[in-house]
Amino acid sequence: MMFVNMFSSIFLLVFISVDRCVAVMFPVWAQNHRTVRTASVVVVLAWVLAAVLSIPSIIFREVKHHMGKSHCFNNYMADPHSHTAMAVSRFVSGFVVPFSIIIVCYSVITLRLMGSQIKRSSKPLKIMTALIVTFFICWLPYHVFILLELHPAAHDHQHLVHGLQYGTMLALANSCLNPVLYVFMGNDFRRKFKSSLLSKIENAMGEDNRTTSRYLSRSSSVDTRASTHI
Repeated sequence: MMFVNMFSSIFLLVFISVDRCVAVMFPVWAQNHRTVRTASVVVVLAWVLAAVLSIPSIIFREVKHHMGKSHCFNNYMADPHSHTAMAVSRFVSGFVVPFSIIIVCYSVITLRLMGSQIKRSSKPLKIMTALIVTFFICWLPYHVFILLELHPAAHDHQHLVHGLQYGTMLALANSCLNPVLYVFMGNDFRRKFKSSLLSKIENAMGEDNRTTSRYLSRSSSVDTRASTHI
């Protein structure tokens, strides 16, 4: 599932970049063809591609039980060349190609917007730069250590293990950072966040007040009936 999530998040980011590029370059065409149906098809396509590219990892996946613990790993002992093929193909399809597409898309967007919107606001340029830098920082270490793992004798084993662990954490963190960049940096996010938070607090307080009122009402009713019997 890790590689499915990895590839799907990358492909969705690429599709979003292409979508924004098309919207800027061909606004009329995009307005007529960017529909919910099209978006749904693109999302499904991203997940299908992610699942297909993750199949080799599932084939070589094994689980070993040792001293009461289960260890999940990729076993390439039967076919060492498969390890090289998978690492290189994953690096190309999961980093080089997506990163190149994202760079091209946002470069085109930046050049197109330089004449008007960027002069009034630098926020679009900041978001684009943040997306590219975040993608690069989060994914490069992971792929570097995956490629270094192809020659374990030339590197310290513990360094490779720790490097892969930290690289994997950074790679997975990219899926958490993308929503922050796309949503939290929006123009009206703070207003929506505050209004949403206030409405939640008001609803919670209102529910407490209604509960308290019902409790007091029942208590008053019980006291009244008790005094009547006396």
